[in-house]
Amino acid sequence: MQTKVLRVLRADARSWWRDRALRRTGDLDEACRLERQTILRDLGYLRAAINNPNANANANVSCGGGGTILHLGLTTVSLYAPVERFPLASLAVRLETPLIDCRPVRDIIDFANLPEVTMDGQIDPEPWTSSSRISLLTYIDAAERLGARIVNDPRAGHAT
Repeated sequence: MQTKVLRVLRADARSWWRDRALRRTGDLDEACRLERQTILRDLGYLRAAINNPNANANANVSCGGGGTILHLGLTTVSLYAPVERFPLASLAVRLETPLIDCRPVRDIIDFANLPEVTMDGQIDPEPWTSSSRISLLTYIDAAERLGARIVNDPRAGHAT
């Protein structure tokens, strides 16, 4: 899997308009430097998603009509594209980071009003509002009730 991950990250880094432009103008050294920098940054994001000691607490990928977000605790990485066209998020999902796909959700207002996933481990007591903080597992339960599809479900007893 390591080689496949690096191939995807390398192809993604080379596809950036800035790097393509540098390659076209012949500045290969600068293009390679920026590509390596991008690959190392993205590897750091993947490590955070996979090796996070609180992975069940906050590392996840969410995908909706507005794009895809890779949540890594206090850091997020997003792109206005579906998860299928966001190589970093797709890799995180393939490496078993939970994915909350809210594209099937019909009532997007109710979904938008769900409480936030806690980033520091502190959970607010019920009743919850849209500004309350809840665990990722509780959030997944609520999102699933609204019709979201869960991939790599971290809850015990659920199929992935």
